[in-house]
Amino acid sequence: MQETGFELLYPLTELAVMGFVEVLPKLREFFRVADIASASFDQQRPDAVVLVDFPGFNWHIAKRAKKRGIPVFYYLPPQLWAWGQWRVRKMRRTVDHVLCNLPFEQTWFQEHGVKAEYVGHPFFDEVQQKQLDERFLQRWSDSSKTSVAVLPGSRSREVRNIWPMQLSVIRQLAAKHPHVRFQVAALRDAHCLWCKQQLTDADRSLDINFFVGKTSEVIQQADCALAKSGSVSLELMARGIPTVVVYHVGRILYQIAKRISNLNSITLPNMLAGEKVMSEYLAVGSTTQAAQSAFQDLDRLISDPTERQRQRQRLTQLSQIHASGGASQRAASLIASLLPTVSGSSQTSAA
Repeated sequence: MQETGFELLYPLTELAVMGFVEVLPKLREFFRVADIASASFDQQRPDAVVLVDFPGFNWHIAKRAKKRGIPVFYYLPPQLWAWGQWRVRKMRRTVDHVLCNLPFEQTWFQEHGVKAEYVGHPFFDEVQQKQLDERFLQRWSDSSKTSVAVLPGSRSREVRNIWPMQLSVIRQLAAKHPHVRFQVAALRDAHCLWCKQQLTDADRSLDINFFVGKTSEVIQQADCALAKSGSVSLELMARGIPTVVVYHVGRILYQIAKRISNLNSITLPNMLAGEKVMSEYLAVGSTTQAAQSAFQDLDRLISDPTERQRQRQRLTQLSQIHASGGASQRAASLIASLLPTVSGSSQTSAA
C-alpha cells in the first residue's frame, strides 16, 4: 500500500505477535499506536476504516473509529466461528460490515447478527500473481528423484517447535527412500540457519537443501509436502500438492483451546472441503506419535504415484471452486458501494 501512495502512519507488521506472553512486553507500544490512529481519525476524518486481520489490536481501533461515527469494515476477519465465539458481540458493536474470506463465514456471521459478504481469500491473488523463478525450477527439476517440500513455518516459535518433528520424519523417509530429495523452504535467514544447526553429523548425508524466499518455487516443484498448519496450506491446495500437515501445541494451551474452540480440523483446505483432503496431525506435548503418523502417510505418497495423483485431482477440484483470484478487488468494490449507506448509520449510532 505504501508503494501505491498510502501514507504510512506506523508499520504494523513490526507489532506482529501471537499469544499472551508475546503481547505483554509490547502493550505500551500497542496503546501508543492506537493513540496515533485516534489522532488521525480526529484530524483527517477518514471516510472509512478498513481493518485487516490482527484482532487483538484491531478491536481497539474499531471501537475508537465507531465512537467517532466512522464506518468500520473488517477484511480477513478473526475466525470467531472457530474459537472464542463470544467475541461476536464485539463484532456487532464495532464493525459495520465483514468481508469474509471463507465461504461458510458469511452464513455464520449473518446468523449471529453481523452484516457480512463473502469476497474470497487474498492469498489466492498472491499465488496467481507470483512470478516463479524459472531458473530455480529448471535447476531443481529431476525426474529421477521424488521431491518433498518441507515447510516449517513463518514464526520463530513455530519453527522451533515444528522443525524437530519434521526432521524426525525426514530421517525416517530418507532411510527408506534413498531416491527422495527434501527441499526446505524458510521464510527468514535466521530460521534457515537455526534449522541447519539442528542437523547432526549423521544428517549430513541426507539429500536435503535449504532455501530462503523460495517457498512458492519449492512448492511448485514438489511431488508432495510436509507442512505446518497455516495459510501456506492454501498455496499447496492451489498448486495441487499432496500434503501432510503437522502442528505442535503445549499441553496447557491445548487444554485451554479445547474448551474455547469449535474446530474439527487444523487445516484450511480441509475446512473448505468439509472432509480430510490433507492428512493432518496435531502434536500435544510429545511429538513422537504425530511424527510417526506423518511418516506413514508420506511413505504412502512417495511409494504410490497413483495415490499422489488421486490427491492432486481432489485438490485441483477444490481449487477450481475456491481458489479464484480477485478477492481484494471485490472487497474494494464492495466497500465503495456500501460506503454511502454505512456512513449514515455509523454517524447516527455515534450520536
